[in-house]
Amino acid sequence: MFDWDDLRILLAVARSGSFVASGRALGLNHTTLARRLTALEASIGTRLLDRSPRGVQATKAGLELIEHAERIEEEVLAAGRRVEGQDGQVSGIVRLATPEAFGTYFIAPRARHLNAQHPGIELELAPESRTVNLSKREADIAISLNRPDQGRLQSARLVDYRIGLYASEDLLARIGPIASLAALRGQPFISYIEELIDLPELRNLDRSLAKTCVFRSSSVAAQMEAVASGLGFGLLHCFAVSPHMRLVRVLPETVEVVRSYWMVLHSDLARVPRIRAVADFVAESVRRERAAF
Repeated sequence: MFDWDDLRILLAVARSGSFVASGRALGLNHTTLARRLTALEASIGTRLLDRSPRGVQATKAGLELIEHAERIEEEVLAAGRRVEGQDGQVSGIVRLATPEAFGTYFIAPRARHLNAQHPGIELELAPESRTVNLSKREADIAISLNRPDQGRLQSARLVDYRIGLYASEDLLARIGPIASLAALRGQPFISYIEELIDLPELRNLDRSLAKTCVFRSSSVAAQMEAVASGLGFGLLHCFAVSPHMRLVRVLPETVEVVRSYWMVLHSDLARVPRIRAVADFVAESVRRERAAF
């Protein structure tokens, strides 16, 4: 009989390619992981991992066992999702994964309203640009830029939002008004690190405008601060711009990208009270302030 903990360790090490990294993820000492997997290999008489200074790679036998282990992992997670929260209590941890701008500038400032309604809920907000896997419980709820097309997931369009071109009042005072796209030629731009952009429309618009780029960042917050400082023009989320930033939208009728946010939940978790409460809080907050988007 295989021990599920040993299979869980095998999955973590194979996915990270490192005993140290997987040890941090599992909260275990890396020497403990190595010892456990060596014992597993000895018990079945088969080498599962090739160890080298460059890292760890699964052998052919290891890959075959990993396929079974991943199916077991999914069943274990599914079992937990089905029984979780059946006592009906609205309390516990809920992890919400969002794009950076939505999480930082919309959810975080309103989290106190969720706490007032449900003080027993501990909200974990992950405002990141990477895609999360709900089936593997990397998050309980995800706000996505696209509707998922596979998996046992429930999704609903949350809201459409706009990205516009902005500059600081100080910058416009120095260079004068911008009345056309031609007037932007040669002006300094704040932009994304191109290979990290996952929005085709934004990438195309960025390439057409940002001929003279003076600052790039994968962080929306960093770009906003740079634009607000007067360093250059930038494409920003309109709902995230506040009056105290002293930013001016430039060519609003010409430069605009419209995208959608989708709320996604795993079907097994949709009725868990604490997760339903957070999903309802997000949806109601957006509905109430839809005009901001």
